[in-house]
Amino acid sequence: MPTHRFRTALTTGGTALAAVALLASCASAQPAATEAAASEPVEGGTLTYLEHQTYTTLYPPQAGFYPNGGLVNNLTARLTWQDPESLEIEPWIATEWTVNADATEYTFDLRDGVTFSDGTPLDAAAVAKNFDTYGLGNKDLGLTVSEAINNYASSEVVDEDTVTFRFAAPAPGFLQATSTINSGLVSPATLDRKLEDWGAGNAAEIVGSGAFVATEEEIGTSLHLEAREDYDWAPPSFEHQGRAYLDAIDVVVTPEDSVRIGSLLAGQADLIRYVQAFDEAQVASAGFEVIGAPTRGVNNSLGLRFTNPLLSDLKVRQALVHGVNAQEVVDTIFTANYPVATSQLASTAKGYKDESKALAYDPEQSEELLDEAGWTVGADGIREKDGQRLSLTVYEAAPQPLSKQTLELVAQQLKAIGVELNVKAADSGSYAEDIKDPLKTPLYHSMVGRADNDVIKSQYHTKNRNTLLSNDAELDRLLEAVASEPDPAKRDEASAAVQDYLTEQAYVIPLFEEPQVYGAAPYVHGFTTESVARPQFYDTWLDQH
Repeated sequence: MPTHRFRTALTTGGTALAAVALLASCASAQPAATEAAASEPVEGGTLTYLEHQTYTTLYPPQAGFYPNGGLVNNLTARLTWQDPESLEIEPWIATEWTVNADATEYTFDLRDGVTFSDGTPLDAAAVAKNFDTYGLGNKDLGLTVSEAINNYASSEVVDEDTVTFRFAAPAPGFLQATSTINSGLVSPATLDRKLEDWGAGNAAEIVGSGAFVATEEEIGTSLHLEAREDYDWAPPSFEHQGRAYLDAIDVVVTPEDSVRIGSLLAGQADLIRYVQAFDEAQVASAGFEVIGAPTRGVNNSLGLRFTNPLLSDLKVRQALVHGVNAQEVVDTIFTANYPVATSQLASTAKGYKDESKALAYDPEQSEELLDEAGWTVGADGIREKDGQRLSLTVYEAAPQPLSKQTLELVAQQLKAIGVELNVKAADSGSYAEDIKDPLKTPLYHSMVGRADNDVIKSQYHTKNRNTLLSNDAELDRLLEAVASEPDPAKRDEASAAVQDYLTEQAYVIPLFEEPQVYGAAPYVHGFTTESVARPQFYDTWLDQH
């Protein structure tokens, strides 16, 4: 095991923010300056990776939060691999599969010789238990159903290396679901853990199937991952096979933007996540690589919770949609890595339809709509009706980039049409409860990434994330059509119908296509991301000459 030690990085005020890993031997020393890269990948060394936030759980169905998914992506293998460029589904632990005509039965053949990190076999029985848990949940253990899996009914272990899954209704998204971090394969014994035993402090106890294992953890501060020497089941399409090039990874939680950037530029870190838009130029001009990876799902948006009486009038919602200038948000706060939204879905998402004309910024139209709805401008410039001000609240979204600045600019734009938007901090004591109440949080700032049509259902269905806190049965019906249509072309049409409906009902104000932006030192090579921008360390290597 490579030796390593931690030191504390301090803000100018002297408060310890994060333990920054320092490499303690020649084998893991960092090059001091840019040099010509080795012609071939080099094995060895420890990568110091700075993460913006601490992880909360490693239970795969709840790993959508990027700090969670970034770990699960490297600790677990999956049945299939989704190529990040073509988005085609390829073999990984499954060598081949068959799907019946209505997508209610899937059979997978598994490769031989795969084991979990405790040495137990990754066979058909283990795969069946994984998907029975993810597809049905386990109430006794508090394990929830995966939002990536719809209509799951049962599994059948056909033989040691063959497993069949059956569904109560068509489940065309299941094949792609098997490639996601939500379907990361863990040992049967790990699946017997209660939900709280997957959280921070338990990483070393999670027995996965990926190229790395967690060995040491300082809760909320750092996590040490080591390469599995016996890992030899990368997707067959990968040029690199066998163990990972890196010996280890030190994941260090570093919330302060300036500390992450400073550590990278000073050579104390090799790779960081969450390079803010305002730091991109500094990183690039210093000769470091800025990597903006698309998340290919529901755009960074504001959901209008229409069960709030102030937003129950369609004309009011339409006025808000046309009163927000998303292009100004991007031009003022972000960079080219953040394309302005043209629909509720990213242009790189499966099932995308361009809704830009119907969503166009038009403040004059907004004023006309509010006039028609009976909202008149008051003495302070904010509209009133029946003695009530058109005053709304939104909370800053901690996971979203520059959420506070984004919302404050949107508030300025809405003020110009006579709407007050109060922006509250995400650390407010009542935040966790308030965001579940449309009366207290009528607007909600969020996004979700997944490279499959089902992503729009994950965001808006009443039994999934339900970010609109919806009671709209028609919206649920349209979303269910996306999740249950086996014909790919018709499934795209169903997705387009959802986007049309969200636009017609003015339920969402799309802002921009949210990426994950990384910064890498010049001597870091082979770093990639999976299909929705989570870090992939298997091919990463350090040029150490």
